[in-house]
Amino acid sequence: MTSSSETSADLLPAETEAALERAVDSANRHDQLFSLRAANIKQSAVRDVFDISIRPGLVSLAGGSPYLKSLPLEDLGRTAQKIIAEHGLEALQYGGGQGMEELRRLVCEVMAAEGIEGASPDDIVITTGSQSAQDVAAKVFCNPGDVILCEDPTYVGALNTFEAYEVDVVTIPMDDLGLIPEELERIIVELEAQGRAIKLLYTIPSFNNPSGITMAADRRQRVVEICRSHTILVLEDNPYGMLRFDGEPLKPMRADNPDDVIYLGSFSKIFAPGVRLGWALVPRHLHRRFYLACEAVVLCPSPLTQMLVTAYLTEYDWRGHLHSMRSLYRERCDAMLGALAEELPDGVHWTTPDGGFFVWVTLPEGIDTYPLLYKAIDAGVVFIPGAAFTPSDEPSNKLRLAFSAVSPEDIVEGVRRLAPILRTAMDENRV
Repeated sequence: MTSSSETSADLLPAETEAALERAVDSANRHDQLFSLRAANIKQSAVRDVFDISIRPGLVSLAGGSPYLKSLPLEDLGRTAQKIIAEHGLEALQYGGGQGMEELRRLVCEVMAAEGIEGASPDDIVITTGSQSAQDVAAKVFCNPGDVILCEDPTYVGALNTFEAYEVDVVTIPMDDLGLIPEELERIIVELEAQGRAIKLLYTIPSFNNPSGITMAADRRQRVVEICRSHTILVLEDNPYGMLRFDGEPLKPMRADNPDDVIYLGSFSKIFAPGVRLGWALVPRHLHRRFYLACEAVVLCPSPLTQMLVTAYLTEYDWRGHLHSMRSLYRERCDAMLGALAEELPDGVHWTTPDGGFFVWVTLPEGIDTYPLLYKAIDAGVVFIPGAAFTPSDEPSNKLRLAFSAVSPEDIVEGVRRLAPILRTAMDENRV
């Protein structure tokens, strides 16, 4: 017999063959145990590329990661040490499922800085990032076959979550001013005429991931009113709202619509993604079931990271840090826009964001950007193909570039490496 520490490479050929046969037999026997839902759980293209992008020598314009090097890491380390030393029995123990009251109170202050006044800590649920809140929303409100509306394009993580619940994701077109209200209403009427149940509109109104587009202020209320008239909840995901380059965030849709919007916030972009904390501000009449569904998944958000975030919001100049981050992101966005204008040929178009992390590039019709990814990797640069950000299985002529975690010099170099790949694809497309 072989020990548990031996790998298949250590086995004799006969033993290796037997091990493979056992693995195949087990897979065949257990395959029937998977739920129908499991077939809808997909590997994220973003995560695939993220793994590739850490290779030495590659310039990654793929990952939408915040820049963390400017955080006071040594001070935060001492804060974490103090939390464990002085409050370890609480920090390392189970906590309440809704999240700590002090942090929920501080979240209200953060949202007030964005334009949501008068929110109650009682209506907030602390979540494991906003991703888990998207999961809970789909679980609580949607049956298999129900419809969730979303922008086209939209966040790949939300698509993966919604599709896992066997929901039909229907996209609404955007233009340079964001989701188009007239198209939203037209599609809702068409779906209702088919007898479809539409439960949610998922939207990233400020600096949409992946496009960087911001929904115009005068469209936001109109979108909520359309959804209200058709009894559709708005799921407003706003992780980038405080990263508007001019420091003046647009008022969230939730601000004037407390009964019709579930608001999702995150500390991933305004502090650090590693704390894995976000929040949901839920209409009071929907709060209990939403909270119980959260508790059923994670039992409780981490008390340790909640206490660290609480300390960050009370003991550090988090507003000053955000101010410096907005300036840094603006500089990097300008570097990317300048490099695109310098390097890319006529016929390529891109968005001009006024905040957030992303630029959305559109190539001529007929070009599929997914195969170009592998050529770009060979050339030393990584991006995310546009097909990742839509439920459609059709090829996409778009791609996402992220500027947030890359120096201006590396941004320019990455675009310089990418340009010949796109130029060649366009030349071949003309033939």
